[in-house]
This record gives sequence, structure tokens and C-alpha cells, in this order.
Amino acid sequence: MKKINMVLCVCTMACAFRATSQEIHSHPPPEKLGTVSFPTTCAPRVAHDFERSVALLHSFAYEAAEQSFRKVAVADPNCAMARWGVAMSHYHQLWSPPGPKDLHDGQTAIDEAIHFKVRSQREQQFIAAVAVYYKDSDKLSPQTRANAYSEAMSELARGNPKDTEAQVFYALSLIAIAPPEDGTHANQKRAAAILEPIYRRQPDHPGAVHYLIHAYDSTELARQGLAAARAYSKIAPSAPHALHMPSHIFTRLGLWDDSIASNLAARAAAHDQGDQGEELHAMDYLTYAYLQRGRMSDAARVVGELHGMGALAAPESDFKVGYAATAMPVRLAMERHAWSDAVELQPIPGSAPHVAAIVFWAHAVAQARAGHPQSADSDIAKIEACREQLKAAGNVYWAGQVELLHKEAKAWQLAATRNAAASAELLRAAADDEDAVEKLPVTPGPVVPAREQLAELLLEQGHATEALREFQTALVVAPGRRGALSGGAKAADLVGDTGTATRLRSKL
Repeated sequence: MKKINMVLCVCTMACAFRATSQEIHSHPPPEKLGTVSFPTTCAPRVAHDFERSVALLHSFAYEAAEQSFRKVAVADPNCAMARWGVAMSHYHQLWSPPGPKDLHDGQTAIDEAIHFKVRSQREQQFIAAVAVYYKDSDKLSPQTRANAYSEAMSELARGNPKDTEAQVFYALSLIAIAPPEDGTHANQKRAAAILEPIYRRQPDHPGAVHYLIHAYDSTELARQGLAAARAYSKIAPSAPHALHMPSHIFTRLGLWDDSIASNLAARAAAHDQGDQGEELHAMDYLTYAYLQRGRMSDAARVVGELHGMGALAAPESDFKVGYAATAMPVRLAMERHAWSDAVELQPIPGSAPHVAAIVFWAHAVAQARAGHPQSADSDIAKIEACREQLKAAGNVYWAGQVELLHKEAKAWQLAATRNAAASAELLRAAADDEDAVEKLPVTPGPVVPAREQLAELLLEQGHATEALREFQTALVVAPGRRGALSGGAKAADLVGDTGTATRLRSKL
């Protein structure tokens, strides 16, 4: 089937950048989502719209993709792959697991797809693979089902080595099941080995370039993702997520101005398209970048604009919304050491325990660092309660992340009670644990990395040499963080290392 370039003159999606006053009456630019070729046995008349739907899916425009696939199903009632697309639109592989509604809608769509007698074995395999993910969702964990889906996609990819879509979706599944504690990034490297040749052959494919960025989203591999990061926003500028994704690599490398530009564009596009989750996700990364660039008033303005966004999606049903809306004001307060601001923050009603715990952590650390260690007791207890909720629910990753928050809060409380050795030991344990686990794509990083906190603590306790070493280690994992650069320069001054102090200040 002839490749169909997703450049369509439509008005349903707005341009990523706002028009100037001189352009108010001009027509919006053509929709641009990249180039996808996905032949199916569906009616030829829906081929173009089906491939557009897949292009949206590759840029994680899930709601738009679902609507588009449903239109294909209406236009061709016998198109089983349109139902496959609906089911895939409810399986957000690199985000949080589907909630009850997504599971129900995805299962319903895949049940409809299975009902059809599909003539193509390849299409049967695509359908069967996602069916494995939805099967027994009330009995099997999301991780178990994701592993089963990836195995099914592995068989499909092996049997169709020249099928770009089979290869690209299989690569995504590998990234999705990569163990966060695997410091070798084995799955990510396997995915990149699949995607790189596709990207070279088809440099306009939105999935290949998008998933390469995710594959390289680590301290070890980030530099390899820079070319893909700079390309993706040009390939699919009609998708807000494509405008945002480059900032994952920019953040890893400390390229703050690039991250700011990326997320300004993503936020504008998401706002114009009414995509609140993507807008908030971009705002969180934008706030983070502004803070690292020292543009405190700009960061405060973005956080202040949260209040003008109206009612937010229920945090229990949209983790991305709840996380970003919670993390942004916490980042602003804690990065500036604005302890009185931090203790005034409140969790959004209905927040997931791993989201609410961020606020309780901010309260506890702020109280301790402001000289009120006993006032941190209740918030430390709340962090413990959040951790236990997550453990009971089998959410191992986030239970571990909340355990880190608990160690950090307790360490600062110990420091405030003059228990220096115990506080440093506990924060060092938190730093080692944090460095051993990869962050998830939902966040640009911890509010303040544990190792940077350890370095701050050591500096406060008069151990400048140790502090400098920890600041420098923190900068390897998170280059360009302002707190580590500033703290490292102070520590270098104290030990008489003027060269290091000058070098670190030059990067501020």
C-alpha cells in the first residue's frame, strides 16, 4: 500500500504556536503527524484515516486517537483493526496502568475485534497481543499482563521482520516492561537496536523517533537521544506530546533553555487542543527548567497559573494531572528553600498515596529545616501510611519511591535534633537507593535528588570535602541542577578548590 503522509488540511487540531495578531484570520497550517504506513484488510476508503489514527497513537495523543479509530469503525463497520486501535488507545504503556474505565472500554473494543473473522494472520496477531493485556485484569497484575503483551508482540515481530509497525510496537513494549532497577538498561538498548535502523530508513516515522527518546531517557544513554529529540518536534508538531518529548533528553543533559522552548510550545498546543493532562505535564517540566535556569519569577508565574485552569481532572482517574499539579508548587517551594510556603501546601483531594506523599514530605522536611523537628512527626507518619497503602496494593515501584521520601524526611528531622551521624547515614542510604532505580517518564526528576540533599546536609554539618564529592556525584546523574552547582561551588570555596568553584559557578 502506498505510504500516506499525515499532512492533512484540517481544523480539528490547532497549530502548536499561537498566531500573531497579523495572522488572526489566516487558516491553520496543515496537520502534521509524521508518516505511517500500516496496511490492513479494512476497506481502502478508510486506509488514510486508519494510518492517521496510528500516527496519533504513536504520539500518545490517546483521546484523539481513540476518537479517530472510532470514526474508522463507523466508516467501515467490518474493520476489526479499528477496534484494536481503540483498545490500544486505552493502554498507556509508559504511563500509569489503566483504571477501571479504561480497562472496561479497552476490553469491550478488543472483544468486538475478536468477533470478526479477520483474514490476515498478521492482524489476528496484533489483536491477540493486546487481548492478552486485557485478559484477567481482575486477577493478574499490570506488570504480568504487560510482560505477556510484550511476549506476544515479540512473536509478531519475529514473524514479520520487515513490518515497521510490528517492530515499532514491539520496541515500545520492551521499554514499557524494562525493570526500573536495571542499571544496564538492557531492554532500552534492545529497543533502540530495533528502532535506530527504522529511523534511518524512515526519518519521518513518529513512533520510531518518539520511542528512541524514551529508550535513551537515562543518564547513561541520553546523549545518544539528542538527535531524535531535536527531530521529533519537527516530525509531528501537531501533537502536543511530540513538542514536549524532546525535553526528556534536554532535562537529562541540563539543556534548560531547550527544555523551556520545548515545553512552552507543548503547553500552548495542549491548551489549544483542550488536553489538560498534556498541558500540566509540560508545565511541570517547564517549572523544573525555569528553576534550574534561575528564572524564579517565571517558575512562580507558571505555578500561579494552575489556579486559573479551572477544575482539574479527578486525580484518582488521571495520575498525570494529579502528579503535575501537586509536584509543581512543591518544586517551587523546596528549590527556593521557602519553608513557610512549603508547610502551607495541601494535597489535592482524592490524590493517590504516592502523590499526596510528596506534599507530606515537603511539610516534614520544611518543618525540620526551619528548626521545628517535632512538628514533622505527623507528616512523617502520613508518609508511612501512604507507603503501607501502596505496599498493600502491590504497587512496588511507588512504595519504594515513598520509602525514599520517608528516609529523607526522617533524616532531616534527625539533623534538626543534632543527630548528625544518623541523619547523614539515612540520607546516604536514600541516595544510594534512588540512584539504583530509574525515574518514570511522568516526572523530570525528584523534587530534590536525595544525593543533592545529602550534599547539602554534609555542607551544613561542616564536612565540605565530603559535601563537594556528593555534589559532584549528584551532577553526574542530574547535570546542570542549580542547587548542586551552587552548593558545590560553596563547598569548593571552603576546601580552597578555586578552580572547581569557578567552573561550577560558570554553569549557573
